[in-house]
Amino acid sequence: MSLGELGLSEEIVKAAKKRGYTEETPIQKALIPAIFSGKDVMASAETGSGKTAAFAFPILDIISKESLPDKHYPKAVIIVPTRELVKQVHSFFLAYGERTALRSILLFGGSNMTKQAKGLALGQDIIIATSGRLLEHAKQKNIDLSGVKHLVLDEADTILDMGFVKEVGKLIEYLPKVHQSILVSATLTGAVKRLAQDILVKPMLIEVSKKKYVSTIEQVVYPVIEEKKDELLTFLIGSKNYKQVLLFVRKKERAESVLRELNDAGLPALAIHGNKSTGDRSRALKAFVEKKIRVLVATDIAARGLDIPSLEVVINYDIPHVNSDYIHRIGRTGRAGKSGLAVTLISPKEMVALADVEKLLGKKIPKIFLEEYAPTEPLEQRGARATQEKKRVDGAFGNKRKNTSSPAKKKRKTTKRDGFKAYDAAKPKAENKNKNNKRTRGRK
Repeated sequence: MSLGELGLSEEIVKAAKKRGYTEETPIQKALIPAIFSGKDVMASAETGSGKTAAFAFPILDIISKESLPDKHYPKAVIIVPTRELVKQVHSFFLAYGERTALRSILLFGGSNMTKQAKGLALGQDIIIATSGRLLEHAKQKNIDLSGVKHLVLDEADTILDMGFVKEVGKLIEYLPKVHQSILVSATLTGAVKRLAQDILVKPMLIEVSKKKYVSTIEQVVYPVIEEKKDELLTFLIGSKNYKQVLLFVRKKERAESVLRELNDAGLPALAIHGNKSTGDRSRALKAFVEKKIRVLVATDIAARGLDIPSLEVVINYDIPHVNSDYIHRIGRTGRAGKSGLAVTLISPKEMVALADVEKLLGKKIPKIFLEEYAPTEPLEQRGARATQEKKRVDGAFGNKRKNTSSPAKKKRKTTKRDGFKAYDAAKPKAENKNKNNKRTRGRK
């Protein structure tokens, strides 16, 4: 089935074909008609399956048909968790809506509020924003959301993980009571479903695939001694001749240390994380997309939702704090049906975390052992119960061990270190009392 057969206008279909969309993906086939129905929707599909286009196509189509050319006011609000995702989603709406007269604007923290307010004053049809910055504009009355007909929560699981639920709840108070709400997520966790109960009204449920990962992604694990991770990392990138690598690390501090190691090894790299300014992050991402650098080092939050065309390799320097973030990490490759490779470096202390990820995936990830880097001892799950049977020890569980071979220990004599002087029976009681009072005075 083609996109035109789903009810999309010719202008949207032409703009989509220009960017490589000729036939719909499974999520688009299900979500586009659902949005056209006007009902609330809760949708889930694997990372890299075309979810953004699935809600962008019909929203652009509906608004362009209903809008007057000279009437520009917010009709759709797209809430996303990070500034990088704001820019990405905004680029989608610009590209797919190029044949329409619709205006769109992106709003996120770290950018000039006054400049954004001036852009809003010109009149905008579609708002793509982080929840915090949009709420700031609403409170300052820089934007009127009373005419909004479509609300989209993109990457809803990340919105929850980052603690933006309260901001979303406050934003909904600025919307009209009657509007369509669309919740989109890679995973429908219990928390996401509870969020849906709070903001959606009798929603349509769309779960395109129960697979947690894209089948075109090859996954491998390299067991490695923790101290040799940097060495193995540079060896793999160099020996395998990976031209473009997105490298994930847990912490900002580790991102900087790994960045130095890569550059010292002659592998041009830049980093994006929470301590980087908006400009620095944008320049780093642009340099990576244009292949001016070989490696982009990123923390999970900074890189959530990144769409990098034809990215072939993702490397996990470590296992993420949240298991589901592993899915988002490897989903940066193998997009739109293309093949991809996800490499994970695992130290012995991360074996429990790896087991949790494999449980989430429902499969074991193949391991490749390189003698020079792999641990010499067998990999064991940290925290797992010891296999050796514990010997019964006399005196356990309150049963005191009787020892008749040695005499009872004498009680230690009281000394000045105990905080008071020993009682001297040869001296009057009053004098003993005064001595002890001197030791304890000021401690009460």
